[in-house]
Amino acid sequence: MEIFNSANEYFKRRFGAKAYKIALDGGMSCPNRNKENKGGCIFCSEGGSGDFAEKNYGDINEQIERAILRVIDKKPKKFIAYFQSYTNTYAPIEYLKSVFYPAVTHSKICALSIATRPDCLDGEVVRLLENLNKIKPVFIELGLQTTNDTTAKKINRGYKTEVYFDAVKRLKAVGLSVITHVIIGLPDEDENDLLNTVDAVNKSGCDGVKLQLLHILQNTVLNKIYEEGKYLPLEKEQYFKLLSLCIRSLKPEIVIHRITGDAPKKILVEPKWSADKKKVLNELNKYFKENGVRQGDLYKL
Repeated sequence: MEIFNSANEYFKRRFGAKAYKIALDGGMSCPNRNKENKGGCIFCSEGGSGDFAEKNYGDINEQIERAILRVIDKKPKKFIAYFQSYTNTYAPIEYLKSVFYPAVTHSKICALSIATRPDCLDGEVVRLLENLNKIKPVFIELGLQTTNDTTAKKINRGYKTEVYFDAVKRLKAVGLSVITHVIIGLPDEDENDLLNTVDAVNKSGCDGVKLQLLHILQNTVLNKIYEEGKYLPLEKEQYFKLLSLCIRSLKPEIVIHRITGDAPKKILVEPKWSADKKKVLNELNKYFKENGVRQGDLYKL
């Protein structure tokens, strides 16, 4: 019996084989990284959360081919073009077309996954995403992180939670799949705050979720806060417990695309225990089995 509804199994069912996400850079920025907003979310690295993305040299097809070569030894059968860096709908519509159409029509790509912000999805953009979805499946990844607007202000998210619910509603109305990002271990949040966020994700209508440990990275506002002694990162045992509560509280049908995440070791400040992702995942699976964790066993209508 599966512990949770994993993305690996979901992609196998949907595409008939294991699908590997190749991280791409669409060459965009973020509306939350200007001087007025003090440089974006406090945890965001200079790479805009796309530190593992293939570099952008102006040609999407070339970038896709280079990204595939990097993972070809894993012998994947299918590839999902994952536009990860920054906010991938934050550009003029013609530019978005020039990036996404070559990717969605690439012969080796089975789907697109587009990371963006709920406040960067106007009607014209949603129509474009709807049209892309008619060619190949499109997954829209929204950086919610928390539904606590007090926390959202502390991390400088830059929009109110109601904007997220509206975005999910409009994306689902045109048939798009939505994945929500949730961060575990945000400053001053407790277990109740986290479970409130999970409850909101359940009610939002989204299809998938990424559960992410909060990393402290070099040259971020969060790093400064940490150095001032105003934030303590989660210990491994704390994270395992909170993550398990999230999984147990999620609807069984929601696909879990991530249970920890990783950061480039050269810029990771804390938690250092998270640096060996393979080891952490092995320990998590052991923890889940020993503690009888099953997705949805705490979920209530």
